[in-house]
Amino acid sequence: MIDPKIEIAFVAALEAFSKYNSFDATQLTDEFADVFASDEDFLSKVDELDAVFDENPEVEGLREIFFDLLMINFFSADVKKLEEDYLDTPEWESIEEETLDRGTELLNLLLYLNECEDEEIEPELEDYLKEFLLVDEDEFQDEYRIYEPVIANQILIESPVSEISKVATTLPEDSELAELFYPMMCFFQNIDPSDEEKKEIADNAINKEFDMAVLEILVSFQ
Repeated sequence: MIDPKIEIAFVAALEAFSKYNSFDATQLTDEFADVFASDEDFLSKVDELDAVFDENPEVEGLREIFFDLLMINFFSADVKKLEEDYLDTPEWESIEEETLDRGTELLNLLLYLNECEDEEIEPELEDYLKEFLLVDEDEFQDEYRIYEPVIANQILIESPVSEISKVATTLPEDSELAELFYPMMCFFQNIDPSDEEKKEIADNAINKEFDMAVLEILVSFQ
């Protein structure tokens, strides 16, 4: 099964990637659609997803954010075919353990956007940090550590995207938000950018094909 929002999101990502890359990633739309719509178990779908990327190294940069989309699709569509408490079973716990090193923080952000939709509220950076990730709570210091670059630079929401880009280039390469910082902050600054505003974001992007793919996933996911 495939959630319609996921289909819109991955198609938007492939189109954005293709716009800023010589490789036309949209030719892989049907292959990815088959993976997301597959009735196989989650780990088998992960193998299918990886096979598409292994065969198409030109889109390698999208591998882990597509894993995030696959996970969200599992939560919103695939899990409906399983027992009601499947996510509390040892089987799912084992799957989580096996895929612990996969994906990015985009997963949390997409979960937050789903929650915003359910609660009919507009996504905001402060709400994401304090109410969803609970970075101010002592028991969530891992989240605080990961999001420290964002917490320290919240003022960038009021700054030109060029300033967001400058700060993004200063993040350590091993930061878990190094790649996502720029598109994430640009999204929270403007959750519904016009074509002209997207052009400005792209003009200041660090990695255009990746940054714009992430931005389009976030914009289309609302």
